[in-house]
Amino acid sequence: MTSRLVLASNNRGKLAELQAMLAPLGVELVRQSELGVPEAQEPHRTFVENALAKARNASQHTGLPALADDAGLCVDAFGGLPGVDTAFYATQFGYEKGDDNNVRALLEQMRDVANRRAALVSTLVAVRSPEDPEPLIAVGRVAGEIAREPVGGNGFGFDPVMFIPRFGQTFAQLPVEVKNASSHRGMAARQMLELMRERWAP
Repeated sequence: MTSRLVLASNNRGKLAELQAMLAPLGVELVRQSELGVPEAQEPHRTFVENALAKARNASQHTGLPALADDAGLCVDAFGGLPGVDTAFYATQFGYEKGDDNNVRALLEQMRDVANRRAALVSTLVAVRSPEDPEPLIAVGRVAGEIAREPVGGNGFGFDPVMFIPRFGQTFAQLPVEVKNASSHRGMAARQMLELMRERWAP
């Protein structure tokens, strides 16, 4: 197993979360910005294609194996959207980009919608090289319902309105360790850990 892996993200929170989850492999994750990697284009309509584009880009520029993720909120009543546009959701409705505005815009759009089912989806893709014909792909998905108003102070993004029936709470109400253990990114990271052990371990 390689000791260094470039993370195709500049998000410190994401780095810390994934580094902790991949610790059993003895892998050091390095943010792409620390290695001078430019942001990849993300022109695709699916999480897996965008994550693959980001991983290939990071590997191309560094010569290292790379890990990338793409994640978002998929709302049943909107045919799975906002999906890959989740981060910019609020801007479609004239708001500034940002978590709070995303939540506000979503609640406005869903005011009269009875079907509140939605899922948070995280897709992780890892490549050994830019030409790797067999990228590792792990998908984590947590289904729930969009609450009528934000509740809870933990988490970020849509966590305050993502109500998880089996906990009877929103993601933002759960203790951080419970959330990480049952989050879409947590699920994807555990799958990725197993895939790396099985396919990449020496």
